[in-house]
Amino acid sequence: MNIYTHGKIAEREARIAEKLRERADGEGSLQVHLDPTMEIDGAKVFAIYGKGGIGKSTTSSNLSVAFSMLGKRVLQIGCDPKHDSTFTLTKSLIPTVIDVLEKVDFHSEELRPEDYMVEGYNGVQCIEAGGPPAGTGCGGYVVGQTVKLLKEHHLLDDTDVVIFDVLGDVVCGGFASPLQHAERAVIVAANDFDSIFAMNRIVAAIKAKSKNYDVRLGGVIANRSRETDQIDRYNDAIGLKRLAHVPDSDHVRLSRLKKSTLFEMGDSPEILGIQKEYMQLAERLWAGTPALEAEPMKDREIFEFLGFE
Repeated sequence: MNIYTHGKIAEREARIAEKLRERADGEGSLQVHLDPTMEIDGAKVFAIYGKGGIGKSTTSSNLSVAFSMLGKRVLQIGCDPKHDSTFTLTKSLIPTVIDVLEKVDFHSEELRPEDYMVEGYNGVQCIEAGGPPAGTGCGGYVVGQTVKLLKEHHLLDDTDVVIFDVLGDVVCGGFASPLQHAERAVIVAANDFDSIFAMNRIVAAIKAKSKNYDVRLGGVIANRSRETDQIDRYNDAIGLKRLAHVPDSDHVRLSRLKKSTLFEMGDSPEILGIQKEYMQLAERLWAGTPALEAEPMKDREIFEFLGFE
């Protein structure tokens, strides 16, 4: 490598470092930044976050159906390497974007939409972004490649709602990348210490992203909980709002085992009540929720705040 090449590399690295300083989302911040050409225009975009296992995929899939029943054209994007976000919609584990790109040696021009997008229940379009092998790669790259494919195939032109179902409570640069596309971030939480503690850190991540991107907090969906007192108390303390309450119901567990959405589980009063909650949530989100300026607590502060005397 000659001196000229060394100089060019050093110059490029300096430019990258300067851009990171200009657009850092927080102190010590280092993350994947959004390519301006990959912005999602036209559709309302929601990113669903929450503690691992709290029911984000169940929430996302049923919310997608609710939007579709309002007559909206919906696209759900699973952002978990387990690629299990959309199986209640499609009744299968569909191929991931990374899987199909790998088959064509990452020549995206060789792919067709049907290679990676599957139509699910009530017309919801489903994509599983997938992820790099464990311990390698970056989730932000995967999300970026997915949006790039959607733009190349003009699949966002006829979409009203995009829902990103995001891996666990991972708020690193890569898996925070859906926040760069979203209009509203919604957090799923149960009425317990662990999920509220995780929610507090997600609030901090969303606040950091909002410095440079349009995303704002939309609110909280209480899930798998009979009561909401701890969630409501925390919300009041930091400036959050509860958007919906999906009660702890065995029908939800059974729907996952039956690979079905709640809208396919019959018409008992309990199921109809849950369906109604999702429909009202979709209506509320479509109408537009206020941008919440919540102020997250420090870890030790929320540790002392939560619980009973």
